[in-house]
Amino acid sequence: MKQAMIAKEKARLGTIRMALAAIKQIEVDTRESLSDEQVLAVLTKMVKQRRDSIAQFEAAGRNDLAEAEAAEIQVIEAFLPTPLTEAEVADILDATIAEVGASTMADMGKVMGALKPKVQGRADMAAIGAMIRAKLQ
Repeated sequence: MKQAMIAKEKARLGTIRMALAAIKQIEVDTRESLSDEQVLAVLTKMVKQRRDSIAQFEAAGRNDLAEAEAAEIQVIEAFLPTPLTEAEVADILDATIAEVGASTMADMGKVMGALKPKVQGRADMAAIGAMIRAKLQ
């Protein structure tokens, strides 16, 4: 945040302040400090919300607002771990399915529960859900 202040990057500074405010709000509401995993979950949720907003803005023809949201996504993603490639996700998914012993769609919840901590903030959970469905059918 200090670097953004010194460099007079108003958009970056605003996004960082917004992220810190969201984290602080959850800490105040729950009355406990967030762990690194919980902070990643908050940042991931913020990115997802912005992607949804971009789709809505583009559908409404508001490209200026969509570009602002895209800039916020870039700032937030700088604080997230590097994303996993599809091959890495597939390897982790195969290992998790074997670890849990899943064989049918009824086991999808077990797989998701075991997989989520491993890929939190590094992969899109909706895409992973589709991959799990494809493997368990």
